[in-house]
Amino acid sequence: MRGARRIAPAVAAAGLALAACTVGPDYERPDAAPPPAFKELDGWKPAEPREAASGSAWWAIYNDPALDSLMRQVEISNQTLKASEAAFRQAVAIVAEARSGFYPTVSAAGSATRSSQPFSSSSTNRSSRGSGRIVQNSFDASPSVSWIPDLWGRIRRTVESDVANAQASAADLAAARLSAQATLALDYFQLRIDDEQKRVLDQTIAAYEQSLQIARNQYAAGVAAQTDVINAETQLENARAQAINLGVDRAAQEHAIAVLMGKAPAALSIAPTPLGSAVPVVPPGLPSALLERRPDVAASERAMAAANAQIGVAVSAYFPDLTLTGSVGFASSELGNLFSLSNSAWSIGAQLAGTVFEGGLRSAQVAAARAAYDESVANYRQTTLAALQQVEDALASLRVLEQQAAVQARALAFAREAVQLTLNQYQAGTVAYTNVVVAQATALGDEQTALTILGSRLAASVTLVEAAGGGWDRSQLPTLADADR
Repeated sequence: MRGARRIAPAVAAAGLALAACTVGPDYERPDAAPPPAFKELDGWKPAEPREAASGSAWWAIYNDPALDSLMRQVEISNQTLKASEAAFRQAVAIVAEARSGFYPTVSAAGSATRSSQPFSSSSTNRSSRGSGRIVQNSFDASPSVSWIPDLWGRIRRTVESDVANAQASAADLAAARLSAQATLALDYFQLRIDDEQKRVLDQTIAAYEQSLQIARNQYAAGVAAQTDVINAETQLENARAQAINLGVDRAAQEHAIAVLMGKAPAALSIAPTPLGSAVPVVPPGLPSALLERRPDVAASERAMAAANAQIGVAVSAYFPDLTLTGSVGFASSELGNLFSLSNSAWSIGAQLAGTVFEGGLRSAQVAAARAAYDESVANYRQTTLAALQQVEDALASLRVLEQQAAVQARALAFAREAVQLTLNQYQAGTVAYTNVVVAQATALGDEQTALTILGSRLAASVTLVEAAGGGWDRSQLPTLADADR
């Protein structure tokens, strides 16, 4: 026992000293080389720049209580987010699993046996009972400890990789949340555009009904042909058909919103409300800052860190493993004195084991790990380029659509004026009714085009918010301490 007490600390100290070595490359984030500024912002000042206040959700910039109410349900009930959250918890549990390798394994076993055998004349066992039989009791207890020190950093690299994977999973969860929110906002604004289209068609139908009545009066007075009445009726019915057809798209948008909220489509009904014409534009900031605010970029970067750590795990396989073991056992035929010193036995040892020949397996594993890291670097840079492209695309859409909306507004004003003038001329008998039909059709088309442009601008606004990260920041990624909590 005294020898064991001298040997054990020495072996443990040697193991701890060797455990300071960690093989494999230390991680350094590669440069993604973003441009100094966004090209599409050059010379353009958004008409409605707006940013959510600190602590406010990003959709607060639209100042829509109905949208806010719907958005609050996404994080609570969306099933895709629940799946992503479960994947994150799984990644955290894998970190704890890997960290358990730092500690020794302690096991304990105990047994109690009672046996009987025939008595022989040579036996002197005092446990005999009666004639011709010997009854024996046997008790033993044997706790043991086994530890493989992390000599070459295999466990540390594994934990490093698993922590990075858990952080990537957290970023994936944030990206899934932002995607679900942006999708709901897009569906919501399209639903509101459908409501506005329905409103315009209802007003147009009322105007067409008045035009039809004028045509009928002119025909009854004998100053117009019956074809004028038929043209007016045809135009009216076409407008009614368009109004009915809008119900298909509106219902689909409402159903999609319900599913995003984790509800059955039958459980949600959204009442029509007026839609404002303001289209807020979120300042995208600098391209370099974008890399810190995009959860998908952060997830790709963390996957790169995990792949880098796996190189160290592969390299550590070249080196032998040291296994330290120790055990103490007690055996006795009587339970009362089982743990007495005279019934004890102990052992302590160390084993160094490594592979001498494996046909190039480890070199192939290291090469595969390095290739996987190179692949993750390329994926990270591609994700960064795609993020920059999405912002530039959204800015270009907002800039061009803002100009188009201004031109379309002027065209619509002229079209409305043309309808009134042409209708007056028809009543005066100076033009045919076909002129009225053409003017009214042009005005309706311009109304619908203006609403389509507004919908596109709102969609581009939401896309820019999503492309800019939706207020997320990589500082929100959990650390190892967060995973422990």
